[in-house]
Amino acid sequence: MTEEPWRWPEERWRKIVGKIRAGRSLKPDRWPDGASCAVALSFDSDHETLTLRSGDTSPGQLSAGEYGARVGVPRILDLLRRHDIPATFFVPAVTATLYPDEQRRVIDEGHEIGIHSWIHEFNSTLPPEVERDLQFRAADRLEAICGVRPVGIRTPSWDFSAHTMAITREMGLLYDSSLMADDDPYEIVEDGEPTGVVELPVEWIRDDAPYWMVDWKRGVLPHMPPSSVEEVFRREFDGARREGGLFLLTCHPHIVGHRSRISALESLIEHMRASGDVWFATHAEVARWCLAQAGR
Repeated sequence: MTEEPWRWPEERWRKIVGKIRAGRSLKPDRWPDGASCAVALSFDSDHETLTLRSGDTSPGQLSAGEYGARVGVPRILDLLRRHDIPATFFVPAVTATLYPDEQRRVIDEGHEIGIHSWIHEFNSTLPPEVERDLQFRAADRLEAICGVRPVGIRTPSWDFSAHTMAITREMGLLYDSSLMADDDPYEIVEDGEPTGVVELPVEWIRDDAPYWMVDWKRGVLPHMPPSSVEEVFRREFDGARREGGLFLLTCHPHIVGHRSRISALESLIEHMRASGDVWFATHAEVARWCLAQAGR
């Protein structure tokens, strides 16, 4: 029987809390060309892997993921092209294998592709050697398909095990985008040691899934109108601009790609563009800028 946490000695919970921490802030004193803030748009191209990871073979469920590839990504790429904005796509290896031409188009149009698991597995449930194998294999598969080695990772469902950071460091990755200890970039510390890995923090507030992703099997049926979600994102962006920080948004092609929602995303982009002093960049570009400004 697992011992109740309230019985843990102090050294145990301190060790757990201290495993992965936020280190020095990497929020720069200035952004390129005097921009007031940085905007990093990201799209997690999960597609069918959200169904496959659970062993589900339902054609109905799979079709909802297929929508992301068939409709969502093309709409997103068209939107980004119209507004001349680079973005980062985090792609499970199985997604990339199912849709290699999609990933090549993403790269050809000037965007970044990052690691996002093998099949959207819950990595914290895996033995360390399995997690390591899948993370390395995912990077290899993305490189083979795209012709570019990924430099960053977003763990599936932002699921971060006690071993994830060690694997990321072994791979020599530039950044992670799965943790939530700040609004702005910071250096990840592992067991009290600065890692040199940049964290570009995520947050459920700045993610389309909590507002719009339906899971009828669990009775999760969010119904927020696009205008309300856009207002949340606008307020997050306005705060980042006021503080001179980073606005990082996470979206999913099979969610945000629908007509009513892609129009809300475009309205948000127009709002950000209208400020006139925003730097739109890929996650890798943001991470490299922050390190350079920090003197590393």
